[in-house]
Amino acid sequence: MRIGITSRIMSASGYSEDRDALAHDWGSFLSKALPQVPWMALPNLGPEQIVPYCQSWAIDRLILSGGDDIGATPLRDGTETGLLSWAEQRRIPVLGVCRGMQLMAHLAGTRLVPVEGHVATRHGLHGMRDDNVNSFHTLGLAECPAGYEILARAEDGGIEAMRHLVLPWEAWMWHPERDAQPNPRDLEAIKRIFR
Repeated sequence: MRIGITSRIMSASGYSEDRDALAHDWGSFLSKALPQVPWMALPNLGPEQIVPYCQSWAIDRLILSGGDDIGATPLRDGTETGLLSWAEQRRIPVLGVCRGMQLMAHLAGTRLVPVEGHVATRHGLHGMRDDNVNSFHTLGLAECPAGYEILARAEDGGIEAMRHLVLPWEAWMWHPERDAQPNPRDLEAIKRIFR
């Protein structure tokens, strides 16, 4: 097993070039969740180059990380769209986090809509998972995407977690890597998704 995590695109201060970036929190979270599993940050190479790149590194699990609204960084959009197409064909397990969940829903035909009260806060979850999670997003899902089921909603009714009905894909609007002490339920869930 080898996990690839997508990267956000950022401008480098003092340079006229964009750079790929991944929060250091992911290393800490994955060392606790899957300590024996190798992982690597994936560069934004576009849809044609990212799949051969992943194959050359034997990537067989994917995390679509947060950051960058859809449409803000076309190169990242194309990279992750190519990865999801590949993952669908190969039945590769995928965890979508925040933007990752939004992209999965968007590609399944669901509109993204503005939400209020979900930035830099915590709120409750209800449904198949009752919990309290962090929240850092300004967009939510208008409805459950075709081919998915809802796992949890926020207190205001927003969709916070979903699972594909056929593929080994799950998605969360919260950031499991940002909690100082990882939620034991997140640790168990990622083990289940990537078994």
